[in-house]
Amino acid sequence: MHEETMSSRDRVKAALEHQVPDRVPIDLGGSWCSSVTIPFYKNLKRYFCSDAPTIVMDRIMQVSVIDEQILRRLHVDTRCVCPNAPELERNQDVELADGLYRDLWGIEWIKPPDSHYYDLHKPPLGGEITISDIMLHPWPEPYDPGYTRGLREQVARMRAETDCALVLNLSLWPLQCSQNVRGYIEWYMDLVTAPRIMQCMVDCITESMLGPIESITDAVGDLVDVIAVSDDIGNQDKLCMSPTTYRKIFKPSHARLTQAIKSRSTAPLMWHTCGSVIDILDDLIEIGVDSLNPVQTTAKNMDPDQLKRRYGDRLSFWGAIDTMHVLNHGTPEDVRLEVERKIMALGRGGGYILNPIHNVQPDVPVTNLVAMIEAALQYGWYATGAEEARA
Repeated sequence: MHEETMSSRDRVKAALEHQVPDRVPIDLGGSWCSSVTIPFYKNLKRYFCSDAPTIVMDRIMQVSVIDEQILRRLHVDTRCVCPNAPELERNQDVELADGLYRDLWGIEWIKPPDSHYYDLHKPPLGGEITISDIMLHPWPEPYDPGYTRGLREQVARMRAETDCALVLNLSLWPLQCSQNVRGYIEWYMDLVTAPRIMQCMVDCITESMLGPIESITDAVGDLVDVIAVSDDIGNQDKLCMSPTTYRKIFKPSHARLTQAIKSRSTAPLMWHTCGSVIDILDDLIEIGVDSLNPVQTTAKNMDPDQLKRRYGDRLSFWGAIDTMHVLNHGTPEDVRLEVERKIMALGRGGGYILNPIHNVQPDVPVTNLVAMIEAALQYGWYATGAEEARA
């Protein structure tokens, strides 16, 4: 039997600082993009005979907060810190019909009867628009007092009650937000034919996101251990735009927002982006990203050994357990082999936090998630190494 010699908080911090912890840290539910979908969570509660309520963490992705007792039984080293809900009427969701609502950006979302998630229904700035239309759009009020009311007291209480690493989730998604505000077809056309329209929209979105980022980080940036943000830049085979276009339109916005965080907190910054993002990893590092999630190793040029070799001294890796083929369709033994491979590839010398690639989907058997945790506890010890643990 292995004996833990570090607290969960110190274990996560060591890994993110490229030091060797006692074992590979485990995340589940630490962020909006590393949790479990509501249908899966119902199965997980049934497995653990839990009657804990289902609390929605993110409405669009339909992911759930995970009960503390389940997190402990799964040896999870992270705990999620979410800002409070906005208070101002302008920033409230508006229910339009069953399964249809409008959010604070003016985006309408719909949940089809046969879907697990909400889809884009109507972008507020679709069709023919001008710069004036963008400027006159009712953007969210950035300094809503609801985001931080009582937040410091809440996080201080969490820090006193757990030795797990506290992960602050911040909304930093000008790229994806602009897609949903504009509509996907027009968004792609604007990148080429109307860059001034796109730049104006990104600037307005950035201003709206800057206020909450500043006020929330000011409130609790010294109490959390990690700060998690998300903006998807990659597709399965490449970026969703050219690297040149990214650097011209979106990188300045990302840099401004990450600088607002970095100037207010020393906590490492974890960035979630799916897909093949190898072409801009140097750019993300340049603007202050410390850890990459979910490390979609099934995407083109995202081989874990190559990533570790090329970026392991500058980036830590958070995720990497295959959810496209293994966690959902494999056997428990397949899952165990997957965990061992990823620990061997990404965990050398520290710098790796184990988590599935994105949120655990409804088609994943609970026994496979349990097998993932068991394998992490079997192969993830640095004192003896994965080879001896396997033997």
